Amino acid sequence: MGEIKPIDGTEAKPGRYVIFDGVACVVKSLEISRPGKHGHAKCRIEAVAIRDGKKIIKIMPGHDRIDSPVIEKKSAQVLSVMGDHANVMDNDSFETFDIIIPEELKEKVKEGVQVVYWVVLDEKIVQSVMNS
Repeated sequence: MGEIKPIDGTEAKPGRYVIFDGVACVVKSLEISRPGKHGHAKCRIEAVAIRDGKKIIKIMPGHDRIDSPVIEKKSAQVLSVMGDHANVMDNDSFETFDIIIPEELKEKVKEGVQVVYWVVLDEKIVQSVMNS
């Protein structure tokens, strides 16, 4: 598993990346209720999985710790495209590997183009195509 760091539930602001049910997600909304007479503030966190776009909603005490993934951003050159997979070479380490092309980038990912990919929880995800 990739590098993670714990954060409080109240720190899960929109745009922050968190791990729910072993899946890396981006937080879309955070609602914090006021604490009761004897209790703690509650957080309602709505997040969307990075890989498949599934919505996950968690309700937890604000002081509970949740995991936040450390995201490595790297670039690579596309060597070949086979359906929804591309064989790419990392620009720094020259390692070659296969990576899944997201649906919204299938038109742009072609042989020879540069792509930006993220390493999240030991999973490589294409994020964008670099303009040359």
